[in-house]
Amino acid sequence: MSENTKQKQNLSFDDLPELLTLEEVSQILRVSKITLKRWGKKGKLPAIRINSRGDRRYKKQEVMRFLGMNAQL
Repeated sequence: MSENTKQKQNLSFDDLPELLTLEEVSQILRVSKITLKRWGKKGKLPAIRINSRGDRRYKKQEVMRFLGMNAQL
């Protein structure tokens, strides 16, 4: 097992920033980026649009809620 793979397995939500990128959420939920975009349009997992390109960011507590975890503030 590579060192990078070990780091991903040991990653906890406490180590993540409050706003997550499309790529990060895609890896956490193990779904494609297209699926996340579709879920956002349906309101299943809302995204925040930032900058002039409209990049998506996801609140960590929303991702945790989506997973059924109790987000502790």
